[in-house]
Amino acid sequence: MMVLKPRWGDQLLFLGIVVLAVVVIALLLYALLWKAGDLTDLPNLRIGFYNFCLWDEATGSLQCLHFPELEALGVPRAGLALARLGVYGALVLTLFVPVPLLLGRCNGNQEEWQLAVGFLAMSSLLLAGGLGLFLAYTWKWIRLSLLGPGFLALSTAQALLILLLLAIVAFPWKWGDKSQLESC
Repeated sequence: MMVLKPRWGDQLLFLGIVVLAVVVIALLLYALLWKAGDLTDLPNLRIGFYNFCLWDEATGSLQCLHFPELEALGVPRAGLALARLGVYGALVLTLFVPVPLLLGRCNGNQEEWQLAVGFLAMSSLLLAGGLGLFLAYTWKWIRLSLLGPGFLALSTAQALLILLLLAIVAFPWKWGDKSQLESC
């Protein structure tokens, strides 16, 4: 009986999927940890998931506002908490994607592969919801031209999450084909 070797195209596609997952994780880490979740970081304005600093004309410096002042401005505590939960939850779930991908590919287990699909779908929904909710509450102070590299990284991560989800769902791989095990 002849054992078929996996095609190079399948291996390159899988490698591309893994690289794409690592790029998404790197973008989320950059935006949420390195940039501390700041979507706008200018000398006269800093607005992010944990910073809300506006320019104070009287003192000539940034004044960082906290919850009593933020609620008076119309930024609800629960809304900001849900936005944080969404974007940081997306980061956590995305960190778990590579393991079921590799296990599903190497073990020929469709359930592990579907677990990765579930993590990606939830990550995409959480990131879109959290970012959208945050922008809805802070749009009075943030304009599109003021958004910085943190927002660009989160937006790119969202687009790549959707692309990654589509690639994983459409991955042309036969489950139970033991020749796939030779490539792991």
